[in-house]
Amino acid sequence: MQADTSLDERKSAAQAVADAVVYGLPARWYHARAIYEAERRQIFARNWQLACAESDIRGPGDYVSTDVAGYRFFVIRDRDGALRAYHNVCPHRASTLLDAGQGHCDLLRCRYHGWVFDSAGNLRRAPDFGEAAWFRKEDHGLKAIRVESWRGLVFVNFEREAPPLAQALGSLPETVKDYPLESFTKVRQVEFEMNCNWKTYTDNFVEGYHIPGIHPSFHDVIDFSKFETTHAEALVIMTAPQKSGSIYGGMWLWGWPNYTLSVYPTGMNCSRIVPLDETRTRLVYSFFFKDASDAARTANEATIETNCAIVREDFGICEHAQGNLQAGIFQHGPLSPKHEAGVRYFHDEVRRALGREAIVERDWL
Repeated sequence: MQADTSLDERKSAAQAVADAVVYGLPARWYHARAIYEAERRQIFARNWQLACAESDIRGPGDYVSTDVAGYRFFVIRDRDGALRAYHNVCPHRASTLLDAGQGHCDLLRCRYHGWVFDSAGNLRRAPDFGEAAWFRKEDHGLKAIRVESWRGLVFVNFEREAPPLAQALGSLPETVKDYPLESFTKVRQVEFEMNCNWKTYTDNFVEGYHIPGIHPSFHDVIDFSKFETTHAEALVIMTAPQKSGSIYGGMWLWGWPNYTLSVYPTGMNCSRIVPLDETRTRLVYSFFFKDASDAARTANEATIETNCAIVREDFGICEHAQGNLQAGIFQHGPLSPKHEAGVRYFHDEVRRALGREAIVERDWL
């Protein structure tokens, strides 16, 4: 009898969770400048960011220069082959050292006034600066940031005291342990920009509820009745059985705070969800394939275009939603316990990061 009572109690508790009223973030969190600035400091300055693939920076002097939420940075391979990362800010007058994109440089030289730095970030020359007893080169090096790689992907973190990358990845390593990620070759990078908050797009990515209405071709190649969204540590996991003709692997992942990873039979793609400001977002997709030979090019390009077409289908709905979030009519909406567990998890993480998890409900309106 005691065992039955315990079981009944657990069922009752589970039902209570299912019956709880759960609403999403308030509309103003999708366009208020103060919220965006808080996210810059509390989320993007403190959590590991996917930066690039190791294959983007194979040799000494190879670099990737990019940004997230207004923070410009670059990752470079030094003369000894080690990865290094720095804020893309000259300590003299705040100019950038490297233009955005992928490239190679044998010398880190600020073109504004010609200051030169070595790959360890030390200032080597400040040409024609003049004599000044108070000026010491060792006080004016580049500001280093943490950089680590995981299975061929490079991550950075601006917070020196943040947990190591392996810990921050949460459940991702275990979830994809059986996939040969390192064996895939990067074939192409595609960038998109949309007029919506980064959370508007993320909300869309971490649920499959919208697939029948927005992605008809995607809906046709999966068993949507068995589409499932769960979450683990720092990870949202979406799965669905595939039908004949599908290019997908049946598992789509989103990792806190702003990267995605999808693995399919012929390779994988990953993306960075990059806030540009409170109402604009850049998506940076990288496509990797098991076979990157000329013989596989046509099939690989078709896979890339299929994925990009799905991303483009999200543009319209996300931008329309953003307009309504800013219009002042919509306040916040209920979250489906069946389809929007990923959205709920994401929102809870945002609240926690901003220190708002204990706030009373009326303050969310």
